[in-house]
Amino acid sequence: MSTHEPHDHGHGGHAHDHDHDHEHEHEHEHGNGLIGWAKGLLHPHSHDHGESVGITASKEGTRALTVSLVGLGITAVVQVVIFAVSGSVALLADTIHNFSDALTALPLGLAFWLSRRPPTRRYTYGFGRSEDLAGIFIVLTIAVSSVVAAYEAIDRLVHPREISNVGWVALAGVIGFLGNELAAVYRIRVGRRIGSAALVADGYHARTDGFTSLAVVLGAVGAWMGWKAADPIAGLVISVAIAGVVAVAARDIYRRLMDAVDPETVDEIERITGGVEGVMAVDNVRLRWIGHELRADVELTCDTHLGLADAHAVAEVARHRLLHEVPRLVDALIHVSPDAHHGDPHQVTRHHFAN
Repeated sequence: MSTHEPHDHGHGGHAHDHDHDHEHEHEHEHGNGLIGWAKGLLHPHSHDHGESVGITASKEGTRALTVSLVGLGITAVVQVVIFAVSGSVALLADTIHNFSDALTALPLGLAFWLSRRPPTRRYTYGFGRSEDLAGIFIVLTIAVSSVVAAYEAIDRLVHPREISNVGWVALAGVIGFLGNELAAVYRIRVGRRIGSAALVADGYHARTDGFTSLAVVLGAVGAWMGWKAADPIAGLVISVAIAGVVAVAARDIYRRLMDAVDPETVDEIERITGGVEGVMAVDNVRLRWIGHELRADVELTCDTHLGLADAHAVAEVARHRLLHEVPRLVDALIHVSPDAHHGDPHQVTRHHFAN
C-alpha cells in the first residue's frame, strides 16, 4: 500500500529544530580562532541539502538575492568607469566577473518565482526543476566570462600596453572586494536566519569572489613598481579563479540533473524508518531533488497479519518521522509490503524487474 495524503511539512506548517542544528554544525566545521576564520573564507561550505544553484524560494531569500544584485551591479558599474580611464585588463576581468555574478541573479530569481507555481496535470511534480535549468545558464555565463577575461589577459601579455591611473585601478579593486564582502555578509546572515544552507554557501562564494578583486590591487601595485606584466598576469589569475568556480558549479548541476543525493541521507532514512514499530525491514529507498526540495520513495516490509488500518498507521508514522528529521524533505511516499511467509508479495510484477 502507499500513503500520499497532503502534508504541510516543508511548506510552512511547522518550524523544526533540525534545520537550525544542521546549519549550526556546518557553521563551526572549520574551527575557531583566526585560522578557522581564514579556512572559512577560502573554503566555502559544500552541502548536498539544497546547495550550489538551490536557494530557498522564500520571500526573504529572494529579497537577499535582489539586494545582492543591486549591490554587485553598482560595484561593476563603478569598475567599468575606472577601466575606461585606466585600460587595466585585470580590472576588466574582475568587472566581467562581477557583472556575470550580478546578472545570474535574474534567471535564478525567475526560477524561484516559477518554482512556487502549483503542480498541474502536465507538470505533476511542479516547476522546481526550473532552478536546475537556471543553474545551467549560470554555469555557461560564468564560463564565457572566464574565456573572455583570459583572452584579454593573453592579448595584453603578447601586446603589452601601459595602464594609466594606477591609483584608481587599485581603488576599483578595493571597491570590488568591499562590494562582494557586503553581499556575502548579507547573504550569510539571511541564509542562517531562514535556515537556507544554499544561501549561506552562496554568501561564502561571494566572499571568495571578493578576493579575486584583491588580485586587481596586486596587479596595480606591480604596475606602479614598473612590472608591466603584473596587470595581465593578475587578469590570468582571476580567469583561473573563475574557471574553478565553473568546475564546481558544473559538477553540482550535473549531480542535481542526475538525481544524485548524499549517501548519508539514504542511510539516515533507512535508520529512521527501520526504527518505526511494526517495520520488519527497509527494502528500498529512493531520493531526488526537485529544485531545492527533497522527495523520497521508501519501501517497507511489515507483518503480513497487520490489517489495512494498522499498516497504514505504520506508514504514516514513518512518513511523519522523516518529515521531521530529514532536512529539506518535503514529502515521502511510503509503500508497505507484507512479509514473504505466505509467498512473494510482488509475484504479479516480479517479471518486470527481473534485471
